[in-house]
Amino acid sequence: MRTQTRLKRLEKFFASSSLNIALLSKLIILGISNAMALWALTVLLAEGHYLIFTILVVGALLIDYIFLSERAYPLRFIFPGLFFLLLMVVFPIGFTIYVSFTNYGTGHILPKEMVIKQYTDRLMLDEGHPTYKAQIFKNTAGEFAFLLTAPTGEQLVAVDKAATPLTEAGIKLEDSDGDGKVDRLGEYEQESILNIFSSLGKLENLTFAYEDRLLKLRTPETFGCYTPRYQYDPSQDALIDLQTQTTYFAKDGNFTSVTGKSLDIGYQTIVGWRNFQKLFTDQRYSAPFLQVFVWTLVFAFLSVLETLGLGLFLAVLLNDPKLKLRRLYRVLMVIPYAIPAFITCLVWRGLFNTEVGIINNSIFLPLFGKALPWLQDPFWAKVAILIVNLWLGFPYMMLICSGALQSIPGELYEAAMVDGANGWYRFRRITLPLLLSQLMPLLISSFAFNFNNFNVIYLVTRGRPAIPGSITPTGATDILISYTYRMAFEGGSGGDYGLASAVSLIIFMIISIITWINFKSTRALEEVPQYE
Repeated sequence: MRTQTRLKRLEKFFASSSLNIALLSKLIILGISNAMALWALTVLLAEGHYLIFTILVVGALLIDYIFLSERAYPLRFIFPGLFFLLLMVVFPIGFTIYVSFTNYGTGHILPKEMVIKQYTDRLMLDEGHPTYKAQIFKNTAGEFAFLLTAPTGEQLVAVDKAATPLTEAGIKLEDSDGDGKVDRLGEYEQESILNIFSSLGKLENLTFAYEDRLLKLRTPETFGCYTPRYQYDPSQDALIDLQTQTTYFAKDGNFTSVTGKSLDIGYQTIVGWRNFQKLFTDQRYSAPFLQVFVWTLVFAFLSVLETLGLGLFLAVLLNDPKLKLRRLYRVLMVIPYAIPAFITCLVWRGLFNTEVGIINNSIFLPLFGKALPWLQDPFWAKVAILIVNLWLGFPYMMLICSGALQSIPGELYEAAMVDGANGWYRFRRITLPLLLSQLMPLLISSFAFNFNNFNVIYLVTRGRPAIPGSITPTGATDILISYTYRMAFEGGSGGDYGLASAVSLIIFMIISIITWINFKSTRALEEVPQYE
């Protein structure tokens, strides 16, 4: 009895100890996460990012509640998956939708306030004021000071972003060697021209206020007088070029004058349905987009058809029990499926090379006396794409067809043979219908996969050859996904992320429809009937 009592006490002790350790670990982890969140909140508040600040506050409080409250215990198992669902799926989709309604892209990256600041910070040389001869000094802390001498003999001391007359600066000049040149400016020692070259970039960014103008380094030995080049007028929402007296009004993400001339830096703004209107109504955009869209459908359909045809043909052959070495053949046929697709695509790109590729040099040149422009001609580039995709896709179709063939009862074939049906009739009336009923969801999934098969397109042809006259970077072999990528990152004038996001949204809607059709055909969303 005593032994059992002691064992029970030990069990209670270890159980309570485990609970205390778990609680302590939880408090430590939450304390660290809250400390990091508090640090981030102070930074966000100082920078004025109030929306992100609010989201972080709510998120931190929610995490503390979920992991400290017993009432929220079930949420502890749901929260990690829900968090990553929001972070990795919902947020990218929402952000893409938002960008598709903006002009976000090269030349329109910054917010309007930052663009205004960039222009109002620009300076122009004021020819109406003198140029100062500069002597540069430096203290032990690495800070610079300047003694500026005007042609009239007036001397200024420039330090701490301001310039003041020497008589008012209260700084003593020293000429220790008596050569008539200043060696020390208070605590600053004179620097030679050679010594300042490593800091020239820093010195060029320094400006010193003096009266109604700014003094700035013009050459390593001279300072010039500068004034602001642009002035912002909030009442007109416009930037005024003080040099040319031209007014640039804010409109559709650019500062544009009445003559139609725009400043080189635009700002990010909401443009509504403009990106979608370009794709469907502007001939410069709609014609290439329609061509790419049609080729995407054709490419996906032909890829499924050709891989299914070859895969089914091989599966039927290898399903014959009289065929010797069937297992060896199956292993050999699966090899293209086992090799990484990006390596295979690059190998095929080399094989299709017009000048040194094996396909031209070993087949077409000896037989026909000429090389085919596999990667230069739109038609042959598309044929090359389909050949590569056939090589990559037929093993998968062969495997799923082989599995489906095993599920067809042999009695059906025996009954058909008794009725006098030949092999083609048995295949057409028994094998193919039963196979398609099982493979249809997989074929729809394969169509959706090839609809977004970026690797084959980009690694083999990079979407080329280019479509003549297209305003966007569009090629004859581009499908929608590669067209979107090139529009975002390969544009001659920079990326148009807003337009690329609009295309991405269209792709998302098409794939969603295909997925819905797939679920509908497989009845995956239907409830299983309950029988009593």
